[in-house]
Amino acid sequence: MMVAPATALGIDLLLFAQSAEDSGAQITHHVVGDYTDLEALKKFAEECDVVTFEHELVPLSVIKGLEATGVKVYPPSSAFIYSQDKAQMREKLSSFPSPTWKVVTSTADIDRYPLIAKAISGGYDGRGVWKINSQDELGEVLKTTPQLLIEELISFDTEISVMVARSPHGQATSWTPTETVQEDGICTMTISPAQSISAELAEKAQKIALDIAQEVGVIGVMAVEMFVKGEHLYINELAMRPHNSGHWTIDGAVTSQFEQHLRAILDLPLGDPSMTADFAVMGNILGGEKSDMYRPYLHLMARNPDLKFHHYKKEVRAGRKIGHVTAVGSDLLQLTTDVQHARDYMSGVIDE
Repeated sequence: MMVAPATALGIDLLLFAQSAEDSGAQITHHVVGDYTDLEALKKFAEECDVVTFEHELVPLSVIKGLEATGVKVYPPSSAFIYSQDKAQMREKLSSFPSPTWKVVTSTADIDRYPLIAKAISGGYDGRGVWKINSQDELGEVLKTTPQLLIEELISFDTEISVMVARSPHGQATSWTPTETVQEDGICTMTISPAQSISAELAEKAQKIALDIAQEVGVIGVMAVEMFVKGEHLYINELAMRPHNSGHWTIDGAVTSQFEQHLRAILDLPLGDPSMTADFAVMGNILGGEKSDMYRPYLHLMARNPDLKFHHYKKEVRAGRKIGHVTAVGSDLLQLTTDVQHARDYMSGVIDE
């Protein structure tokens, strides 16, 4: 999804891919290698002016190793640690509104349930997060994850994400807060702007996200995920990369998160993050019975010509995000209905 804006800006994009079958590798120049192999990445970086990355699993030691040789890596390791290590993130953001938390290695450290337990690193899309109701349950999780971040269970009203971008010289922008709809720990739909919060709370959420961007020193795009309870906000997690909750910006904002990420890491003036319509609804397509999208396209494009389709060219597996659809306009109910129908039809939940 970064290839199109890179092409439009005349930027040469070179991808370090795990496999030639990776989504990006199928459509742009690439080399294949192991992203944990520092020597291979050093060789790759010789061809690059700036190196960036699109997930949190790159070892911090690798990023620091590249930086030590003079490579510009954005976001830098000094910021990235707070996306990769949840305990350090909580410590760094101690002055921001967050659930009560502590790091534990034993059930003896806890005397109140229920609670939320998180793997300190490596969790994603619902993995590495557990709702714990008893010491026995906590003990079982500790057997496989011997150190856990324990957080207060917030009975929140909704979840939102605020996408921000920041450049090396400190220019920063923010998109409107986005409401994220979760099922089994996976985001299935986003609604922008978030409908369940007041204008005042939306403005507060954007300010918090921009303040966090400055506090951690991020360069590039970052998602700040928050819980909303009444008029209170609680920081959930950070994702320092273009994020699923910002995919709507491709079709619904003047400047998409992918173009903005490129502008930010190249220290170009940042683009306008304003919405191009009253509402934007994005639905994730999860792998199901259908692998060939040609027939679903025939139906959906005829039924809803305003829908925008984004297919990731991934192998279809049950529950895997294989693409997304977006609808923008002024009738939120119709947009939501159309996106939900497209999600269900493309994944095989419904046949007509």
